[in-house]
Amino acid sequence: MRRIAAILVIASFVTYAPLQARASVEPQTPFTQMQSTLRRMANRAPGRVAMEIRDLTTGDTSAFNANAVMPAASTIKIPIMVEVFKQMERSKFDLNRRVEVLPQDKDWGSGSLCDAPVGSTFPVSRLLDAMITVSDNTAANMLIRLVGRTHINHTMVDLGLRHTRLSDYIRTAGWNVRNTLRTTPNDMVVLLTKMAKDRLIDAWSSKQMIAILEADQINTLLPAPLPQIPIAHKTGSFSDTLNDVGIVYSPGSPYVIAVMTTDLPTLSSGRTFIHNVSGLAYHGLAHFAKWRIANGLDVPIAQAAEAAPAQDSSPATAGTDEPMWGNAAPAQPQPSATPDANL
Repeated sequence: MRRIAAILVIASFVTYAPLQARASVEPQTPFTQMQSTLRRMANRAPGRVAMEIRDLTTGDTSAFNANAVMPAASTIKIPIMVEVFKQMERSKFDLNRRVEVLPQDKDWGSGSLCDAPVGSTFPVSRLLDAMITVSDNTAANMLIRLVGRTHINHTMVDLGLRHTRLSDYIRTAGWNVRNTLRTTPNDMVVLLTKMAKDRLIDAWSSKQMIAILEADQINTLLPAPLPQIPIAHKTGSFSDTLNDVGIVYSPGSPYVIAVMTTDLPTLSSGRTFIHNVSGLAYHGLAHFAKWRIANGLDVPIAQAAEAAPAQDSSPATAGTDEPMWGNAAPAQPQPSATPDANL
């Protein structure tokens, strides 16, 4: 009898202990579930990947290797644009300022301004539009020359970006371009979060930059798996690198996302990976928003304060003109047949 009693005591302990342990584990939220899935996806990813997703409503962040320094490719054009707007806000020039094409500006990696005759001039508004919407490298080099590469780098440091560096003009003919344009997903998320909250330079500048990014014509990465919603984003690519960073105005759950991939066996594999991460972020954060409402932790989706940005045509300083993208309705990105830009 004593032996039987001892066995019963041991059995009761074995069955009780796991129940007690399970009760002490905090249940996963949709956000932590998304993080677990993101990590599994990253561990199976082709090449080397780094990413960060930030919920603009709560500030919660899901990330993998977010501080890994990666080839920026054409995502570096967002910092260039920021410096242009910073100097306009300080009245150094305006959107009508015309910039002359010099021989050293030309780069044939992406865009058509490289075919413009030397000595021809273009307004800053045209250069900004070409640099972002079709990723024109010559337009980017003309703007770098206008504002100064050192100023771009100093501004990024002042804004809290620890690893974003533009070490040269954009020269895609050589392999070194991978090392001269560098950033991290976290740096891009920090920058775009300020922009989304109208705190990058000032509210007018933030809204204008968002409008330009919404007009991006290269929509084969982050926007491809999503419904028709406003997405302010910038892509970048090399022969083994694909990046896309942006603000996604998902109804009730807007977020900032940066996905960077390099050392890819094929661009197709990188494109599929970015599609999967983009879809995960969209559906995961929508589920998270509904979960918060169901648990009394958030306002109803219909009342969410973070909605698609309204365009503000008020100029930052006297003398600035109204850009072509100033009063445009928010773009409705759709999957495009346009190939990923070279840089």
